Order: sequence, then C-alpha cells, then structure tokens
Amino acid sequence: MWELRHRGGCPGPGGAVAPPPREGEAAGGDHETESTSDKETDIDDRYGDLDSRTDSDIPEIPPSSDRTPEILKRALSGLSARWKNWWIRGILTLTMISLFFLIIYMGSFMLMLLVLSIQVKCFHEIITIGYRVYRSYDLPWFRTLSWYFLLCVNYFFYGETVADYFATFVQREEQLQFLIRYHRFISFALYLAGFCMFVLSLVKKHYRLQFYMFAWTHVTLLITVTQSHLVIQNLFEGMIWFLVPISSVICNDITAYLFGFFFGRTPLIKLSPKKTWEGFIGGFFSTVVFGFIAAYVLSKYQYFVCPVEYRSDVNSFVTECEPSELFQLQSYSLPPFLKAVLRRETVSLYPFQIHSIALSTFASLIGPFGGFFASGFKRAFKIKDFANTIPGHGGIMDRFDCQYLMATFVHVYITSFIRGPNPSKLLQQLLVLQPEQQLNIYKTLKTHLIEKGILQPSLKV
Repeated sequence: MWELRHRGGCPGPGGAVAPPPREGEAAGGDHETESTSDKETDIDDRYGDLDSRTDSDIPEIPPSSDRTPEILKRALSGLSARWKNWWIRGILTLTMISLFFLIIYMGSFMLMLLVLSIQVKCFHEIITIGYRVYRSYDLPWFRTLSWYFLLCVNYFFYGETVADYFATFVQREEQLQFLIRYHRFISFALYLAGFCMFVLSLVKKHYRLQFYMFAWTHVTLLITVTQSHLVIQNLFEGMIWFLVPISSVICNDITAYLFGFFFGRTPLIKLSPKKTWEGFIGGFFSTVVFGFIAAYVLSKYQYFVCPVEYRSDVNSFVTECEPSELFQLQSYSLPPFLKAVLRRETVSLYPFQIHSIALSTFASLIGPFGGFFASGFKRAFKIKDFANTIPGHGGIMDRFDCQYLMATFVHVYITSFIRGPNPSKLLQQLLVLQPEQQLNIYKTLKTHLIEKGILQPSLKV
C-alpha cells in the first residue's frame, strides 16, 4: 500500500490510502458516482500491486534503538566507532558464553528450555519484520493466528518426541496413551481450525496482503520450529552432539571475526561486505582444531556422551550409561608421512574425534552460508539486524542464523552414519498392538533368532 504515494494518495483512517478526487468529482466526495465494479477495480489497484514492487519500493524500517548499557557507553566513549563496537561485541560475547556454561551445568532440561526460548524469540523477530514491511498490524486476527500456528506446530513436533523417547512413561499414563495414539490426528485438527480461522478472517481489500503474511508465517515456522526440534533431538542423542556443533559454530563466528578484523583485506561475498577471505580461512582452521580438541575433552565424561533419558523412578532426566564405542579410546595407525613427523606408529583417539572433523568442517565451510542467507534477507528488507536484543550483536536470530543450518546437518549425519532404528519408537508401536499381533511378532522374532543361532531351538514360548 505504500506504493500509492507515487499516485498522489494520502493516508486515511487505519492506515488506508485514499485516492485523489477524480475529474468532475467534488473534493469532499459528496457524489458517489462509482459503480460496484469500479470500486473493486480501484481496490485491486490500491492493494494488489505488492508482487510487482522493486527493491526501491520496500519501505525504510526505522533503525533499532541503541540498547548498550550506559556504563559501557561511558567506559568506551573515547574510542573510535570501530574499536567501540569491537569491545561491546567482545564483552557481550564473553557474557553469553558464561551464561551458556551455567545452563550446561544445570542440565539437559534447562538446555531444552533454552532452545525453546530461542525458538520463540527468533519467531517473534522474523514475524515482527513481516508486520513492519507489509504494514500489516491491523490485519484481522493475524497476530493471534501467527502465534496459534506456532503452538500447533510445536505440539506436533514435540508430541512426536515424547512418543519416541518417553515410551515407557507414556504406557503408564492412560490419558497420555490416548494423546499419543491420536497425536497426528489431533495435530491436524488443530491446524485445520487455524486454517479455517484464516479463511474466515479474509477481508476483501486485504486479500493479497493476508496471503503474503500467511506464507511469511509458514516459512518462519519452517525456519525456527523444525530446526529447534532437530536441535533437541540431537541433544537426546547425547549432550556432546549438541555442544560440539554449537560451540564449533560459535568458535567459527568468533575466530572469523578476529582474523577478519585484524588481517582481513580481501572481500569474501557482496552480501556481507565485512566478511573477508582471511577471516573465512582463519576461521576454518581454528574451528577444525577447536572441534577436535573439544571432542577429546568431552568424550571423557558420561555426562556429555550418554543419551538423555527420562527416569520415572527419580522423575528427572539422567545421563548415565556405558559409553558406546564412539567414546572409547581406539588405536589408529598413522599414515607414512605422519609417522616420520610424529615418530610414532599409532595414535589413540576417540572415534568421535574423527566425526568432529566432519562437524567442524561443515560449521566453518557451509555454516557461514546461513549467515549469508540472513544477510541477503536483511538487505532485501533494508534492515541492519533482526532486532536489537543484544547490544553489538543485533537480535537473537542474528546470532543463531548459522546454528539452525548446523542442527539440520547434525541430525542428518546422526541418522545416516551413527544411529540405526530407534528401539524406543519400535517398542512404543509394539505395545499398542493387539495381544494376538504381539504374539505373532514374538514368534517371528524367536524363529529369526533361532536361525541365527542366538537362541536354542528347544526354547519354549
């Protein structure tokens, strides 16, 4: 609707734009000479050109206010803007890392709450940009519907997680059995209710704008909810699958910034003019080394390597297990050229350290493209940051744009190279079968184990 400024219109009540008086029509609009079809055509002209805008038609969004604490402003007042920003980013980075360590100490459940909080904040930041860009604050029901869809999608994804990882607990609660058994139908019914509410909220003069925001909401859900769900699934595999990838991205972000700040000369990509090849390459090598060392340190402790499980007897999440082979020291023969350099035939490593090289390589080579994507998004809508939540860093989404891409890779990596079928999920499906079906499966499994020599043929049912 902002494009109507070029036609001589002016804002009317509620932010609408009134067209200039037609020839032969009084300025006060005393005579209504337009037919219904003419009015509809005029509405289409006023509200139907959103898809034909150029970049210059995107309205300027007012810059976010500076939320830097006054004590920092006074302490750094004598520095240039470049060094002032460096110190603000550095201090806030150390503060966030310290808080992150504290949450790790508090356990897996607090990490899950942290991921959910970040998801909600990222959703809020992206949706708010849509409201500002498309001037859609007054669309009927839409703010409510956006958050309703967020709840629906979270209910669907995390209901699946409960079914997968808490099958034993679910079987003891009759009400939960009903919710799990019909979880997908309930999820679909909830979404369908929101869909119908959206259709009923359509207003004639806002059709196209409402569908723009409907699509905006769903893309935002795809970016935030699905990725945060994968982060939590990675966490259930063991905290190490959560910490090493996330810390590798953080390491790459910090070291690439430092190498670029002090040594950067060659621009890397036009989407991010401040990114340099020196920072990109320096960040890569630093991240691979960091990931390798972090994997070695964390692999020593059950707290980090054991899958997260819920123990109903103690009513809490526990991380106790016999570490798998991934987290037990193995001897590896060195290649000939390394034997001469290191003067040793073998080296002892945790197998996870080899996997950490793949994870940190992705974090440093492909992960930054999540940031480049976010930079392109911000340039498309003429904003500097997603929000001003963290001084010197922008919004939460500015810090986690690479993390979401990393979460997807880790999940795919685990399911492709590490984890087989989920025993908990198979058990949960077996327990809801009829007794006759369960008995048939038992007999089939027994026959299979006898053929493989695991059970003795004399074993009775």
